[in-house]
Amino acid sequence: MSKVQQEISDFIHRGMDSHLRLAVTGLSRAGKTAFITSLVNQLLYSSTHDNLPLLLSARDKNLIGAKRVPQSNMMVPRFAYDEAIDALHSQPPKWPEPTRDVSEIRLAIRFRPQKGAKKWLAKSSTLYLDIIDYPGEWLLDLPLLNMTYSEWSRHQFEHLKGLRKQLAEKWMEKVSVLDPLADADEKHLAELSGVYTDYLHQCKQQGLHWVQPGRFVLPGELEGAPVLQFFPFPATDKDTVQKAGKHSVYAMLKSRYEEYQQRVVKAFYKQYFSTFDRQIVLVDCLQPLNAGYESFQDMKNALEQIMRSFRYGRHSLLHRLFSPRIDKILFAATKADHVTPEQHRALSSLLQQMVHPAWQNAAFEGIDMSCISMASIQSTTTGFVTSKDTSTPAIQGDTLEGEPVTLFPGDVPGKLPGAEFWKTNGFEFIGFRPMPSEPDTPLPHVRMDKALQYLIGDKLI
Repeated sequence: MSKVQQEISDFIHRGMDSHLRLAVTGLSRAGKTAFITSLVNQLLYSSTHDNLPLLLSARDKNLIGAKRVPQSNMMVPRFAYDEAIDALHSQPPKWPEPTRDVSEIRLAIRFRPQKGAKKWLAKSSTLYLDIIDYPGEWLLDLPLLNMTYSEWSRHQFEHLKGLRKQLAEKWMEKVSVLDPLADADEKHLAELSGVYTDYLHQCKQQGLHWVQPGRFVLPGELEGAPVLQFFPFPATDKDTVQKAGKHSVYAMLKSRYEEYQQRVVKAFYKQYFSTFDRQIVLVDCLQPLNAGYESFQDMKNALEQIMRSFRYGRHSLLHRLFSPRIDKILFAATKADHVTPEQHRALSSLLQQMVHPAWQNAAFEGIDMSCISMASIQSTTTGFVTSKDTSTPAIQGDTLEGEPVTLFPGDVPGKLPGAEFWKTNGFEFIGFRPMPSEPDTPLPHVRMDKALQYLIGDKLI
């Protein structure tokens, strides 16, 4: 091939290449690290193993293969894929350490085009897939952009009920004697902010998901910064607010809240959110079913908060600020391998009902949404336990402590349960270790290929 012919060929191939930015998010313990690790792993092995039958390009042998390439944004930490794989292949296997900040990894996926001009102009094309991992807690902060400090404070106190109110007692006691008009003492406000942050951490530990501000529990590079040292203030009348001098307690809390709005929340969404093409939201529905009605309702409320991030209409806050271009969102009920196979449909149905309001809005705005149940990395096997004339579906695996168990964990409700549901239904959705796997084989999974087909399948034809 002559130099001119080579240059023409290179030009055509560059024109055949495409790019896609996929945002991976989820609430606490939903399995983001496991999902990204599995996604990368499945695609890296796609050229040597038939591990993705529901990804059409792989099924039809048009997926040539994939490799890791340097990420384009050198200011973002690398996703720790190698460390995650080492953990999964250790003896005994263990789950990778969860990420606590934004991270990124890029894949080059080569395939044989089957449609349009690409089919005739080149034998192969490349999709560059940027996978961005960021904490779901940060999504919960978007509504702050539309709320004043006093509105946000009132909103926080209105939700101090039940378990949340019990956990907040220590902080409420200290803030109740704070004079909003007194001169601010930065050290004292930092101490009170620490007590408020401890309360948010306790909420997470007790199975509650809605925590604001989200950066307080996952501060990243902002840990210890004054911009994370504020808290909601009890209802304050307008006269008191107007009397508050610029060096007062109230003025400093308000100022830091506004700084957090603009320099943290808005800046983050402008830098990352406006660049995403596709998004997957991972949700662990089983943990709140275990924890009870209050935990389940709190997760539903957290998802509703996140849904506000997906209102992409022309009059939405997101559109005014960032002009987002996301055209597909996948909601995935994770840990499907923690229930028996006949419960998977109910698991998907439950999640779909939880996000139904957002689903209606997205459909109106022309955004494609879907729900599936899946397990990024399989940790159990399925079968039946037979006793006399009865046969009961069951799962089998090793607990996180290494104890082998076989059990039927319980029925998953196919619709949103009321408070009475927990009085007559019991669950045993326990945690499992990942299944052992060989270093030269793809990780076992449940419906990772279905998730890939929805998220990137249309870009591989």
